[in-house]
Amino acid sequence: MELALVQIPSYFLCPISLQIMRDPVTLPTGITYDRDSIERWLYSGHHNTCPVTNQPVLESDLITPNHTLRRLIQSWCSSNASHGVERFPTPRPPVDKYQIATIIDEARRLPNSQLLPSLFKLKKIVSDGERNKRCVEGVPGAIDFLVSVISNEQGNEEAAISACDEAVNILYSLQLSQGGLLDLFERNEDLLNSLAAVLRLSVNYQTRAYVVLIVKTLLRVVPSTQLMSIRQEFFEGMVKVLKDRISYQATKAVLQVLYGVCPWGRNMVKTVQAGAVPVLLNLLLDEPEKRASEMMMVVLDVLCGCADGREEVIRHAAGLAVVSKKMMRVSPVATEKAVMILYSILSYPTTSAVLEEMLQVGVVNKLCMLLQVECGNSTRKMVKEMLRMHLSAWRRSSCLTPQLKALYLSS
Repeated sequence: MELALVQIPSYFLCPISLQIMRDPVTLPTGITYDRDSIERWLYSGHHNTCPVTNQPVLESDLITPNHTLRRLIQSWCSSNASHGVERFPTPRPPVDKYQIATIIDEARRLPNSQLLPSLFKLKKIVSDGERNKRCVEGVPGAIDFLVSVISNEQGNEEAAISACDEAVNILYSLQLSQGGLLDLFERNEDLLNSLAAVLRLSVNYQTRAYVVLIVKTLLRVVPSTQLMSIRQEFFEGMVKVLKDRISYQATKAVLQVLYGVCPWGRNMVKTVQAGAVPVLLNLLLDEPEKRASEMMMVVLDVLCGCADGREEVIRHAAGLAVVSKKMMRVSPVATEKAVMILYSILSYPTTSAVLEEMLQVGVVNKLCMLLQVECGNSTRKMVKEMLRMHLSAWRRSSCLTPQLKALYLSS
């Protein structure tokens, strides 16, 4: 390619990306960077120094456009067009808070069904770089406006639902700072339940995935007292995202959310009532990726902390088989969680039918085999205790090989 033969002046290159600068800007330290690269460094990377000089740079410091250098680079690109160098257009001036505030003020006067043009403008602004994201976050009332669109329940008009989808998209794209998340929740304490309503009403898979990811970040700042009052529809929406298998990222986020909220109040029971146990078992049947399997086993173990959760595992046609299958096949953590799930079930009065099923599907064989391999002391202790608890029911079974039977009797 001819471009490789062109000598590019070194001062045309951004010190961060090492690419030709399209929108050169100069920091107070005197070093010039491409706007996109330095804004990503300062705003997304959470750095507060100049990359070259290592001098401190505050967000309030001015980033000055270097118009002279930009025109020089454009002229050089035009002169070398025959060598494959493309001349880039003059960049638009960066958006300011006044422009954003104007868009929001105008939108506030409109019903949800007429908000799409304003939301599209905001979405375009947010997509244009890290600086714009922080600029939108810094406009008083901007985030509250997005939340009001999400929380507004003006029926199921298609335009209103589309507006809600766009507001969720923008809120997710902003990737709010820790302080921004805290302010957001303090001003909108019912936000989790509003997001749950979106999970229930929206047919847009991408919107539902964004909602789950927003909730995951919100949990960093939500006080435990609020976690205790989450509505049932929140859990139903989360479980539906799992069931619909929207994406690996969404599945992982749902599992992290459920693990984070289950210890509080009646959330464990609400999750079970939402149908999480059979959904998790069905997902595990399909041999998901190792990390996903591990996380599912962790959540399943948490849900077996209540009687309804244990009953759901027993009731599922393949529940006990799926749990035992994950022993020694996924990871040490998955093995430990499988043992803990079985231990939770067997620690309470169990029917002879359940004990017989454990023999038939190979649970007892797996427990005996675990004694032959390296595993944690607590795991080994639980295995031995389970085998001893039901010695009379399992010791004479023809399902056990002579070697395993001998190992069982010696355990």
